[in-house]
Amino acid sequence: MLEAALLVVFPMLVAFGGASDLLTMTIRNRVSILLIVGFVALSLASGLPLVAWGTHGLGALVVFPVCFLFWTLGWMGGGDAKFLTAMALWIGFTPELAGFVLLVSVYGMFLTMGLLYMRTNVVLPNALARQEWIVRLHDRKSGIPYGIAIAIAGLQIYPMTTWFQMIGTGY
Repeated sequence: MLEAALLVVFPMLVAFGGASDLLTMTIRNRVSILLIVGFVALSLASGLPLVAWGTHGLGALVVFPVCFLFWTLGWMGGGDAKFLTAMALWIGFTPELAGFVLLVSVYGMFLTMGLLYMRTNVVLPNALARQEWIVRLHDRKSGIPYGIAIAIAGLQIYPMTTWFQMIGTGY
């Protein structure tokens, strides 16, 4: 049962958060809250040692102030900041956290450059112009849905985490 939860909870919530940001430019608080609740539940179920709780908490504590600063400067949405912090809790203060943050930055850069190019150089065909979410992505006044980059990076890093290593090992 724990293995199934490890294979589903984090990936499902992360994919949902990224898709939600793509389609609505919003990551609801419940996604970040469920990531935190899922972390606590799986930590208890797996018997995660107290030291590991601290390592995971430190990951979130290191990421949150940077995200908060980016939010106050208008560089990142509040949903993105909470989403990224909740995912950092799962990853913990490990080398994988540095890889995660680096991937978020790289994917975010490509996403931003791609959307800016599309917004200035691409005319939407009529079939796409009827899709509200595509029109929102194409709008020059609209923000960048960084949740997409955050989700892709999280899904790429997750198999390298201690959580994924628990699968099939009998923890």
